[in-house]
Amino acid sequence: MPTYAYVAIDATGRQVKSVMEAENESLVVAKLRDQSMHCLEVKQTRRAKAVTVGKAKLKPRALVVFSRQFATMIDAGIPILRCLEILTNQTKDKALKPALEAISEDVKGGLTLNEALTKHPAIFNKLYVNMIRAAELGGILDVILDRLSGFLEYESEIRTRIKGAMMYPVLVLGFSQLMLFVLFSFVLPKFKEIFNGMDVKLPVITATLFKFGDFMAANWWVILLAMGGFVFGLKSYGKTARGRYQIDYFKLKVPVVGELTLKMSVARFSRTFGTLISSGVPMMRALEIVGETLGNVVLSNAIEQTRNSIRDGNRLSVPLVQCGLFPSMVTHMIDVGEESGRLSEMLVKVGDFYDSEVESTVKGLTSMIEPLLIIFLGGVVGFIAISVMTPVFTLVNNVN
Repeated sequence: MPTYAYVAIDATGRQVKSVMEAENESLVVAKLRDQSMHCLEVKQTRRAKAVTVGKAKLKPRALVVFSRQFATMIDAGIPILRCLEILTNQTKDKALKPALEAISEDVKGGLTLNEALTKHPAIFNKLYVNMIRAAELGGILDVILDRLSGFLEYESEIRTRIKGAMMYPVLVLGFSQLMLFVLFSFVLPKFKEIFNGMDVKLPVITATLFKFGDFMAANWWVILLAMGGFVFGLKSYGKTARGRYQIDYFKLKVPVVGELTLKMSVARFSRTFGTLISSGVPMMRALEIVGETLGNVVLSNAIEQTRNSIRDGNRLSVPLVQCGLFPSMVTHMIDVGEESGRLSEMLVKVGDFYDSEVESTVKGLTSMIEPLLIIFLGGVVGFIAISVMTPVFTLVNNVN
């Protein structure tokens, strides 16, 4: 997506210079208008190479620690520039350290903190930057940083739990594939040589197993090539607008997995949206950020339709109900939050509820996968054992 550099006047009358990703200049102007900003100048530019600092990948924990320490220093009355210098010297993360050095130089050059952070989207996403912008406008930088660190820490904890729960099934599945490869490549060929040398008539089940083994041995490279071609083709198709939409739609409709995907997206939507609203980010801008961070085009389109509906004067809950993607509990809670004026609190509660739902669903899924894997492995091993032992019994009977 093209990147545009713009100059605008914000609600306080201050001139702001920054960059934004959009499909065209008109969308840049429209997005700035949603943020209560008047655009003075906009032109397409190339993203600076400093945006991605080296090849190092940021560790989520490093950003959490940075935000927590930054909040503590700001609360203690230390100037922002001094905080950045201290944190730059302290951090050991290979991705965060050069980014902080560049941010310190930009702040020294007169940029605000959120403008300096905008230049490093690989480190600080739009959620982070916009919350910092709202904090600077409201003079509550320490509060927002503390809230951000708590949000990032909770997100990291949820991801860790999900990965930990899926670790055992993945390891068992990987070991089973390795075991089958060894059996078909080294063990079964030896038995085939023995049976051929003894001139034993092989049962159908044994002949079928050996034919399958011969096919795998002769065409393993074709199978791997076909699997690689399928993955490459799927990724290439997923890069198109239509392909991405259809794949994301399929993810939501797959039994069990689709339910888990929807719950994870709803939890992320509720928690992110609630955090942005409570931090003072305008609703239209908050919805735009949430739509970009969901990671599902189908849900992102629903959020965009919600923004358009709100522009027409509708309430937030109305288009969410009409899209038919969000559970009724979510839309009811949002409706109650709008009526009571406690929308951010309701959204955070919904996020907490669906985070616990995600965790319980993952536990249920892993508890279901484990016995299925055991049954699968037992069936494969039993089939191979019967196929190999049947000719042995036949040979013994012939000898007797």
